[in-house]
Amino acid sequence: MGRYLLFVMGNSITSAYPPVSVVIPILNEADHLQAAVDTILSQEYLGEIEVILAIGPSRDGTEKVAEDIARKDNRVTIVSNPSGRTPNALNIAFAAARHDIVVRIDGHSEIAPTYIASAVETMQRTGAVNVGGIMAAEGITPFQKAVARAMRSVIGVGASRFHTGGSEGAADTVYLGTFQKSAVRAVGGYDEEFTRAQDWEMNYRLRQAGGLVYFDPRLIVIYRPRKRISALAKQYFEYGRWRRAVSRRYPETVNFRYLAPPIAVVISFVSVLGSFFVPAFGAPFVMYLLSLLVGSLIIGKSWGERFRLPLVLITMHMSWGIGFLSSPRKLAQGNLST
Repeated sequence: MGRYLLFVMGNSITSAYPPVSVVIPILNEADHLQAAVDTILSQEYLGEIEVILAIGPSRDGTEKVAEDIARKDNRVTIVSNPSGRTPNALNIAFAAARHDIVVRIDGHSEIAPTYIASAVETMQRTGAVNVGGIMAAEGITPFQKAVARAMRSVIGVGASRFHTGGSEGAADTVYLGTFQKSAVRAVGGYDEEFTRAQDWEMNYRLRQAGGLVYFDPRLIVIYRPRKRISALAKQYFEYGRWRRAVSRRYPETVNFRYLAPPIAVVISFVSVLGSFFVPAFGAPFVMYLLSLLVGSLIIGKSWGERFRLPLVLITMHMSWGIGFLSSPRKLAQGNLST
């Protein structure tokens, strides 16, 4: 990692290892929170690190785990997020952050030992207002491993660099991110109407304000996928609903990657329905299923993954597409005042 003696951020001159605030929105993360915080507190970074846990009303003992962590290490602070919603938690945590560099991590994520040092170096080098990297999905159970494989493949999520990797450079959005707090404050913070897709929406406003959002593949965050097919379906259904809300707010951002799942849903529905009257109408849906089977054989690294991947892929595609098509207009109707 390159070392810089001084760099300018906003109106302040900061040392090569400026103090950093790490914010974590948390709800029902008792199983993963300790591991997530451990990877932060053990960072190979010479600057000061504070950790702010924004905790919503959890049902699994998360508060007890967080209190134990904070009691053992005075670098950890707990703030309350009564709503339990992610954008609210982030705004509360950002407000509590003492430093201008703010790293966002999730309670079920784990970062590489050099994550913060690399993020700060990239921010110094590029002048970006947000730097992020790869959402490296890794499973523990056989089902999670299949979901992780799908989430890191083009056939599963499209050609998104923060899922599949790629060269560093300017990006529309990145996973989580290391932010310049003053830039976030200048655009009004997270829009609390967006239960999901709040990162994408925030990054859009940062870019519209002239800020650089930058992807660095060295910044690897371990992400643990959902454990059950029902939870995966709900997750991707919500992704689709909220991406449609973003598209309504900012129609100029619509592209084929986001339209592909709803198009697949419509074509599949018409194909299956039509096949009851004219068998040939079923061909598009059969071809879609065959493409998933072939794709699963190619991207799967074991026969267990190859066996589970078709179900995982069709669940992700159809749930996202149905969520997009059924997204109610009441989602995120207002406009954020900045």
